[in-house]
This record gives sequence, structure tokens and C-alpha cells, in this order.
Amino acid sequence: FLVVAFLVAYHQNKQLIGEKGLLPCKLYLQNIKRYFRGKINLDALSYAPTIIWFLDWSDMDSTLDCLALAGLAISAFVLVAGCANMILMSILWLLYLSLVNVGQIWYSFGWESQLLETGFLGIFLCPLWTLSRLPQHTPPSSIVIWGFRWLIFRIMLGAGLIKIRGDGCWRELTCMDYHYETQPVPNPIAYFMHRSPWWFHRLETLVNHFIELLVPFFLFLGRRMCILHGLLQILFQVLLIISGNLSFLNWLTMVPSIACCFPWARREITFLWPGCVSHTGCHVRRVVNISFGLLLAYLSVPVVLNLLNSRQVMNTSFNPLRIVNTYGAFGSITKERTEVILQGTSSLDPNDPTAVWEEFDFKCKPGDLKRRPCFISPYHYRLDWLMWFAAFQTYEQNEWIIHLAGKLLAQEEEALSLMATNPFAGREPPRWIRGEHFKYKFSRPGGKHASEGRWWIRKRIGPYFPPVNLQGLKKFYEDRNWPFPVRD
Repeated sequence: FLVVAFLVAYHQNKQLIGEKGLLPCKLYLQNIKRYFRGKINLDALSYAPTIIWFLDWSDMDSTLDCLALAGLAISAFVLVAGCANMILMSILWLLYLSLVNVGQIWYSFGWESQLLETGFLGIFLCPLWTLSRLPQHTPPSSIVIWGFRWLIFRIMLGAGLIKIRGDGCWRELTCMDYHYETQPVPNPIAYFMHRSPWWFHRLETLVNHFIELLVPFFLFLGRRMCILHGLLQILFQVLLIISGNLSFLNWLTMVPSIACCFPWARREITFLWPGCVSHTGCHVRRVVNISFGLLLAYLSVPVVLNLLNSRQVMNTSFNPLRIVNTYGAFGSITKERTEVILQGTSSLDPNDPTAVWEEFDFKCKPGDLKRRPCFISPYHYRLDWLMWFAAFQTYEQNEWIIHLAGKLLAQEEEALSLMATNPFAGREPPRWIRGEHFKYKFSRPGGKHASEGRWWIRKRIGPYFPPVNLQGLKKFYEDRNWPFPVRD
């Protein structure tokens, strides 16, 4: 999963947080530094822990690329070799932590914290120096195994509680009537699942509640129930992968579920291991693991209090290193799908009723009615995901979308690489860009629209943001210290 995460970072960071990115991380770090009186002190490091503080800012694109490529190379080595040590795993964790903490809204989702927490736990599964697949002298401690089990317990119970406490449709068993159509990035399976009978959707919701609210407690009911818990969670994640594009979230959630299937033995619930009585490395490892367990217990206190709170928050970290976090998903379900469609025109007057407006399509999110929903998981298009949120908010809450419009006006290559189609390729840039707001619905399989090749039908709601041109956006850019778009 780190291979995928670093690959996504390498392909998209420059466009999103680079020198000419939609939300440049250099400006973000400069603002933090200014807030802490121009110093890179402990407060600044605690607010945004990242090694970028100590690297060269003169070419941020190269810095971001180096971090992503280093992480990609190390994680690929671990994947291919099938072995690692604590040093390599610590480097991977630090590299990704450094990207997440400058990624701003593009890295603000639960799976980023979950990957960091899983990676941190993974450090303690490995030997300190050697690259041995099965270290004979320092086997994994039961503390680490239970750390993974504690992680899957919090992930699932947090997701279940946020649903019961959140949208009423989860209690009424009607949420699945809408989920497949309104989830961030549907896939083709979701198109057909959406048309399942009403009773099937009710059954799905009941199964969801069972898996998320009851099954987690199987962990504490003995070996067989713990293994059953792991198998049920893995099966549940496979079903979620089949029916949606939730990045690497569901793939990642299988990792702590596997820890539930590890053998329960008497030696597992002690801090001693066979053949590891007098070896110095084992004693050191024992101290490290006990300290690690105490750290997890201490950092879990606010997480547990959050789970018990009727005002539970989801996907939040209570420590800057994101070692122990609180999770949750789909606490509320949107009942209608809305989309922001970006359109450009070469017309001199954007208000001319004869002006021809042409649409920019994104890589994966719904746009062209005849384009089949994509299969993309575990890969992830960050811009497409944020466009889903922007559609049920306003452009004032998502200023980056105006930044994107300016870049499309200038036909900047970085921004265009995030798009699936550019209707102005090989032509003069558009003079105006506007955002139009549409309501989208799946067409009915076998129906009239489907027979015409349409996966979606849509109805215009109104303007999302008015037509803008580059000259009119100049002050908007200056006020935010964003570089003015220039055609490449």
C-alpha cells in the first residue's frame, strides 16, 4: 500500500502542492512559520511534523519528487524482497508522515492516518538490523500483534458508532438505497448494485451494523472467535472493494484483520519467547515492546473517550505523529448526487446565448454521461475525490477550484495532467471558464438512456461559480500569494 501511496504522491503532488500547485505547500509552511514568529521551533514542528522543514525550499517540486521516489524505491524493495527491518520501515513512515503533514486537504482523509498508524505498528514487526523474513531471535511480540487487533477494533467500531449516531437512514436501514449512486467515485458494479431490491438494501445495512458494531468484540472471546472476526472483516473489505473506489482504504484495513488470524498460544500472551531467554537482543527488544505498549495505551485514552462520546468525531488524530487515531466512514449519506462541471468557451462575451461551452472531463469522477464509471482502487485521484466534496459545498469554501479554473484558462500542463480531456488541445486557450452545477442519477439498466449508451442522466441545478477570465482573477491570485498562471 505504501507503493501505491508513494506512486500517487509522485504523480500528483506537484500539481496539488508543488510550486505551481493548487495549494502550494511552500506557502503553507511559510504561513506556519510566520504564525510561530518566523522560527522553525518545537511548536512549528509539532504543528506540522515534516522533514521538509530542513530541506531546500527553492525547488519544492524536486523536493516532493525526491521524497516520493525515495519512498517508492524503499517500499518496492520491501514488497519484492518480502523482508524489511526497523530502520527501513521507520524511514518509510517518516517519509509519508512528511508528505501527509504538508498535503493539506488533499491528504486529509482517514486512510492517510490509518496508513501511518499501520506503518508505525509495522516497524515493530521487523528485526532491528537484519533483513530476515522470519527473524529467529526477535520474533514479533504479542504486544505488537494486539496493537494491530486494537487498530481493527477501533476502525470498525468507530465506523459503526458514527453511523448509528449520525444519519437517521442508518437507523431506518435505508442508507444503502442511496449509497451506491452518491458515493464519491462509483464503479460499474455500483451501477448495478444500486438497482438491487429494497429488501436487499435493508439486509446490506443490517449486515453492515453486525460487522461494525458486534463483530469487533469477537476479538476478546477466544481464539476461534478472534479468527472468525478476522475472516469476516477481510470478506467485508473485499465486498467494499468490489462495490466502490475508496482508494487503498479497504485493502489497508485487511492488514490488521490478518493479525486476528495469528495463532493463539500460551507464549503469545507473555513477554517471553522460546529460545529468547538470555540473548541480549531479546532483552532489548522486550524493553522496546513494553515501552511501545505503554505508549499505545497512553495515546489511546483520548481515542476511547471519543468513541464513548455522543458527539464522536471521525478520522481525527489526537497526536501530531498520528500514531493512534480515531476512524469512521459515511456518518452521513447524501441522498442526491451533485457534480461540478467545468466548462470553457472561446467566445468574447460569456453571456452571449450563442456561446459554445465545452466541458473538461476529470479522470474518474462522473462527467460525460456515456463514460463508464471507472475501476481505480487501490489507486486514487485526489482531485476527483475533492470535487465530490466541493459539489455539495460552495466555491467560497473551496477556493482551490477557482485556482484550477485559472490554470485551465492558461492551459498549464500541470493542471491539465489532472484532467481526462482538454477540449482546447491544439487550439487557443479558452477566454472564459465557468462552473455549472448538475444533479446526476444512474440511468436504469435496460432503459431508454442505457440503450443510448448513457450510464448517467443529469439535470442542471444552476451556476456553481460565474464565468471567470485570467485578467479578472489577477487580484484573487495576488491576495493569496499564488503564482499567476502562465501558459507553458
